[in-house]
Amino acid sequence: MNENVFVDTSAMYAVFDSSDRWHEVAARQWRDLSQSDDALHASNYVVVELSTLLQMRLGVSAAEALSIYVLPWLHVVWVDATTHDKAMAGVLAARRRDLSLVDCTSFAIMRSLGLRKVFTFDPHFAEQGFEVLPAQAS
Repeated sequence: MNENVFVDTSAMYAVFDSSDRWHEVAARQWRDLSQSDDALHASNYVVVELSTLLQMRLGVSAAEALSIYVLPWLHVVWVDATTHDKAMAGVLAARRRDLSLVDCTSFAIMRSLGLRKVFTFDPHFAEQGFEVLPAQAS
């Protein structure tokens, strides 16, 4: 059965960084997702956040690998003004230092697309009621 899965920064960063504590689990899950018929989604905010982390922590070659080997697999959803405003309202309403604008944007996009599953190691997605992949990460 084909499913739709949102891809979060935390999981993809773990795929790239072999020193990340989640690397092995993330690499296995990414391999399974990329070999499936599942449609993989991410926002342009996730792409910006991830490419910045890769470039700053692992170097330009990691950001280049993202562009060449990962982005072609993703349906990138471009954040419009309405989604951005909803996400910012979510950040301000939550009044939490650890809940980012990128996270709240991801939640809004997932809800608007009817996505239930997310490849992530960020506990905020489970808090919002989404099904986290891999399951042991929740």
